[in-house]
Amino acid sequence: MTQYAIITDLNKCVGCLACSVACKVVNGVPVGSFWNKVLRIGPNPKYEGAIVPDVEMYFLPLGCQHCENPECVKVCPTGASHKLPDGTVQIDKSKCIGCQFCAMSCPYGVRYLNEEDGVVEKCTLCEQKLDQGELPQCVAQCGARARFFGDLDKGYESFVAPGRVLNYDATYDDVHNARVPMLEAVRAFSDDQVHTLPDVGNRPSFAYILRDTTWQGEE
Repeated sequence: MTQYAIITDLNKCVGCLACSVACKVVNGVPVGSFWNKVLRIGPNPKYEGAIVPDVEMYFLPLGCQHCENPECVKVCPTGASHKLPDGTVQIDKSKCIGCQFCAMSCPYGVRYLNEEDGVVEKCTLCEQKLDQGELPQCVAQCGARARFFGDLDKGYESFVAPGRVLNYDATYDDVHNARVPMLEAVRAFSDDQVHTLPDVGNRPSFAYILRDTTWQGEE
């Protein structure tokens, strides 16, 4: 089995929006629509009655979670929304009739109707790049190296981010193939510091690491 996903270290995310911008550019996402958006969570009081500076805040990148048991696939009347063997959830636009049942069933509100084309769109996890052995654009362009791509079925050891190649004689392939393992690029974390968005039976695949800050993702 394979379940491609992204794990984001929220303690490293600075809210620069590079992932969101890069996604829009490489996938031609229309103005006003997003496959990946970054939410600011907070500032929230660290304890009841707390005021500045005793507050905490973090940024939360949000897009399709490429769920293990996606609700959008269940309700699609034409089979346009479907799950591939690599675990990603895709849309066959030739079958999509724009009914938006999938958008209404998504727990995270990450699908939208492209009114010009009459089809629903969302994050594809840069399927066109995965087919060429590349990383999703939001991972490749994360300057903070906060986003990591891998296969959940292979564990955290499989998750990587782009590496840094400082050798002036490096070839394009050297730069392209450079990878840094997540477990070498992030601070230690425990299982209770790994979170997902609310699970309503869909089993979201994307995960978020958050240390020393109260997770607000269930709200």
